[in-house]
Amino acid sequence: MDVQQVGIDELLVGRLVATQFPQWADLPVRPVANGGWDNRTFHLGDKMIVRLPSAQAYAAQVEREQRWLPVIAPMLPLSIPEPLAMGKPEPGYPWKWSIYRWIEGETADIKRISSLSGFASSLATFLVALQSADSTSGPASGSHNFYRGGPLSTYDPATRKAIAALAGKIDNDAACRVWEAAVAARWTGQPVWVHGDVSAGNLLVTGGELSAVIDFGQLSVGDPACDLAIAWTLFSGESRDSFRAILPLDAGTWARGRGWALWKALIVAAGVTQTNAVEGSRSWRTIEEVIADHGRTKA
Repeated sequence: MDVQQVGIDELLVGRLVATQFPQWADLPVRPVANGGWDNRTFHLGDKMIVRLPSAQAYAAQVEREQRWLPVIAPMLPLSIPEPLAMGKPEPGYPWKWSIYRWIEGETADIKRISSLSGFASSLATFLVALQSADSTSGPASGSHNFYRGGPLSTYDPATRKAIAALAGKIDNDAACRVWEAAVAARWTGQPVWVHGDVSAGNLLVTGGELSAVIDFGQLSVGDPACDLAIAWTLFSGESRDSFRAILPLDAGTWARGRGWALWKALIVAAGVTQTNAVEGSRSWRTIEEVIADHGRTKA
């Protein structure tokens, strides 16, 4: 997929807003801290944000979020983004884009979370509600969302290549065992809603507790295993147990969840995909956590 990114700045955003939504033309535009990779995000005044896909590969996210977030929002126990308007392509910017209501909160960080186990339980409760929501006619997994909710076998060549590239730096045999168990555990249930990128950067904290889930660009219906990766990227020990205890998923789904976490960590560690420095440093810990957890569960 095309991931060549375009230049996006305050001047561009201000021009797009002024041209297409003149009622908001006088509101100041300023970047959001940690504004994202798939999309570039900007404050529009104090109560709205503007999100623009940064490359063609992410452009389909706009209409998907605009279409489905208002549908699933009433069925969820936490705040999610509320679309207010959808912009059109213009000379200088080739894709549709969105204006959302601003959601208060800070991105999830262990230092900001009062109880990691309580946070894990709240997130698991949210995912149970998401997976229980009516998924009739929801968008199927595919290239548009990087196959989140689809079969792990899509990433088998890339994963094995990354394991080979990391020879001598990780336990290759153990990584292969985790991956092979994940690929072998097929999803046979009915398709459910999948967020697709449940990561600390897409979870907001207020007063030390989980308050909102954002960035539904990978939203689809399918296998929920990809939404479990946070069990190894953020949680461990008691908090992982709390997360797992609430989700009514079988051992095969957890095996695939380990596979999703391992795949992403491996390709980041091997330099196959670009990412930020923080995620890069966490990839090594994730590989160790996934391998150790697989050894304990034998799932």
